[in-house]
Amino acid sequence: MKRLMIGLMFLSMLAIFPACHNKVALDANGMTGKLVIAIYTGGDNPGGVKAAFGKIKPYFEKSLGMEVEYFYATDYTSVIEAIRAKKVHVAYMSPFSYVLGSQTHDITPIVTMGEGGTPHLYHSIIFTNYKTNLNSMADVKARSKNLTLCFADPASTSGHLIPRAYLVTMGLNPDSSFKETIFAGSHPASILSVASGKVDVGCSTKEYGMDLLLRRGVLKEGQIKVLWESDPIVSSPIVVRNDLNKDLAKKIQSLYLNMAKDAPDAFRGYVKLYYTHPEKLSYMPVQDSLYNGLRKIAKGIKDLNTAN
Repeated sequence: MKRLMIGLMFLSMLAIFPACHNKVALDANGMTGKLVIAIYTGGDNPGGVKAAFGKIKPYFEKSLGMEVEYFYATDYTSVIEAIRAKKVHVAYMSPFSYVLGSQTHDITPIVTMGEGGTPHLYHSIIFTNYKTNLNSMADVKARSKNLTLCFADPASTSGHLIPRAYLVTMGLNPDSSFKETIFAGSHPASILSVASGKVDVGCSTKEYGMDLLLRRGVLKEGQIKVLWESDPIVSSPIVVRNDLNKDLAKKIQSLYLNMAKDAPDAFRGYVKLYYTHPEKLSYMPVQDSLYNGLRKIAKGIKDLNTAN
């Protein structure tokens, strides 16, 4: 586990540094001539994500009076490293990748997705293929030595942290209790690996994983069976670097808060990729303390943070 996470960090840094070299330095006032935003594109529709952000870009450029550039990452580890290496100014993070990235206290969450002034919530799930004849988590525990387990991204909340913590409470060590444990790399990959029978048990998110693939027709009803569902998880934050000019950071936050109203087509074009009712949603301010519960969970898992 530790060796794998360190390897992922190293590969991510190699991918980041050449792409962003000498583009994003801040002046003495924390200002930049070009705003660079890190975006996670590790799902099943990276082309759709990039097209949606292409429509958001003019809204930011016109309002800020500066060029906006996107850094697209296929895993959350790359997002963490990009912002730590000061190669991007703003980043879309999962809740757990934010908890990991905030350990050095150099980023601040500014907004998250909300509905009616309340943060949007989602759930982690553990699931199997119907052909395994697993009907409960008790069955998983009893047969674990003969089962393969699949997480999503190492820095994923619903695809790694939450299900790992739950398995530990059951007395199952994901690194030693199963026949084999792997990272699929993304939520769709985790789900489809189980649906195809390549892996026995998988972990992902219900709303942005299973439900999303069902709506798109990529996954069919009856291909997977949910064995466990978590308590609600607070939605993902968008963060800024703390050394960014404070007035600029506030303006960026304001643009997100007003996007649903001032650029509705661009906003909904992105949101509909993940949510069923984008017309009900908008960005809202978010506080670091909302993720303290995840910090507590992460600290309770031995060796989880050793690769950060």
